[in-house]
Amino acid sequence: MVKAPIFLILLVVIAFATGCENKPLSVSNVKNDEPPGILAAGDSAFQNDSLIKARIEKIQNSLKQNPPILLLEGLDERQSAAQNLAIKDERFLRETRDKTSNESLLNEIFGVYPLRESDFIQQTQTCRQSKCFRVEMYNFALNLTTNAVVDTNQQKVLVVTRVPSSQPDITAHLTEIAKHIATNANEVKIALGGSAENPLMANTKTSLNRTKCERSNHLCVAPTFVSGEKALWAIVDLTDLNLVGIRWTQVGSTGQAVTQKTLQNSVLTAKYCEQNNAVEKNGWKLNYMLTNSDGLKISEVSFNGKPILTSAKLVDWHVSYSNSEGFGYSDAVGCPYFSQAAVVAAVEPKVSDIKDGFSLTQKYYSDGYPTPCNYSYEQRYDFYSDGRFRVVVASLGRGCGNDGTYRPVTRIAFAEAQNNFAEWSGNDWKNWQTEAWQNQKSETTYTKENFQYKIANSSNQGFYVEANRGQFGDKGRGDNAFVYVTKSFPDRDEGESDLVTIASCCNTDYKQGPEKFIEPQPEPINNSPLVVWYVPQLKNDSEKGKEYCWAESVVENGIYKVKEYPCYSGAMFVPIR
Repeated sequence: MVKAPIFLILLVVIAFATGCENKPLSVSNVKNDEPPGILAAGDSAFQNDSLIKARIEKIQNSLKQNPPILLLEGLDERQSAAQNLAIKDERFLRETRDKTSNESLLNEIFGVYPLRESDFIQQTQTCRQSKCFRVEMYNFALNLTTNAVVDTNQQKVLVVTRVPSSQPDITAHLTEIAKHIATNANEVKIALGGSAENPLMANTKTSLNRTKCERSNHLCVAPTFVSGEKALWAIVDLTDLNLVGIRWTQVGSTGQAVTQKTLQNSVLTAKYCEQNNAVEKNGWKLNYMLTNSDGLKISEVSFNGKPILTSAKLVDWHVSYSNSEGFGYSDAVGCPYFSQAAVVAAVEPKVSDIKDGFSLTQKYYSDGYPTPCNYSYEQRYDFYSDGRFRVVVASLGRGCGNDGTYRPVTRIAFAEAQNNFAEWSGNDWKNWQTEAWQNQKSETTYTKENFQYKIANSSNQGFYVEANRGQFGDKGRGDNAFVYVTKSFPDRDEGESDLVTIASCCNTDYKQGPEKFIEPQPEPINNSPLVVWYVPQLKNDSEKGKEYCWAESVVENGIYKVKEYPCYSGAMFVPIR
């Protein structure tokens, strides 16, 4: 059984060096002019640090409580009531103690949010006429997120869900602890040449191979410092409260940030985060709204009166900067309020005409875009008059390194209740019998129309899935995508409401998060309501003339303008004729 973590204030010395004998590098070797990929040795600078000691004292006190939960402070009266109701519910408390020894495990409430339109599922429909909150709790020992939906009017917990190996957005006080560790660590100061100030991305989750952060077994974040044309990542373990290593990445040079929020956050939130908006064009009808952490969600999508999708949304962004060393960011996009995401919606969603149809587009920016370690993403839904549709996701650059791989996770839930899913075998269509996943590869076979899959009912009504191999005219280079198919269960919440970050930033295999709803026992999917999860793998490039997933600020007419080199991804869904 997993025991509660031991909160040592001794920094971990990482025994790793490429091509060497697993010996730690000395601090004297870590300099600003070292190439990317140098790892720091640890020190013990925080043994007597007052902020860390206060955190540990809070942890120790919480482990003595019943239930053993660190509560979230600074809540209003309704939020406090929701938190108190949640911590009295036995379903919510199920993993707060070790099952064998009954020892307390470290649990902390990370968020108490008003339930919004994007969170409603079958079990929470009464919240439309009541006042409900979503309470998120993180279990540090089990790396587990537990969510409760609480109706404060009825004074009851309506539903409890669990997402194993996942982590909610971190709290403001944990962000400050991460910044404190990063800016005061001797390794970081030495690497930067004396002082460490104003880190970026301090609340964004990360990973690092050969440490406890690997595959996000611990809660880790990466405050990042831009220095010249490089960025120094200070990888902080918030489970053990220490610095586990530093890494350099190349980011290049660029001018000033040129973007700004064109809508006040409060206006954007009120208009697009707290209510659904409707659009009806070219035979299509749908609702859309910005979610807390799953991007722009569309729902109740129909074409010429026939239901097509229950919903579609962008769940996660996994950004890895090293296949061998495994570090990067795992982030979400969504509303500027009630979110700790580093990249939030800064402009309103836009409906615009395209050839033979229309698109619904949402863009997300970091405040400093396109300067190094600031991100911009685009999410787009294309709808065509002939019934085709495409769910598109792109990185617009610039990011925090020139060797990144972007893996956005999209969830597409189909409305048909009796669907089957098939792949092209080279000669005919072969139905999948159970929930499964597959990776698009160079040897993958397609029909002459580039169709890779088919999702259809018993009358062969549905869609072909046209794989993205760079043929859509948007300068995309193909997706090399992971595709997952899961069964939709009305009585389970397997991602229909807002999802926390569901996987590590840096897994290079199929473990991008959707497999959690497949393993360990795949469900049969014949004649079932189905969900398709789509995870492209987009490799960025900063080489002149070959830029991809990249951005620069250039001078035009004496002022800075952004020049973007986006990497667009997404399959096309083509109606079966």
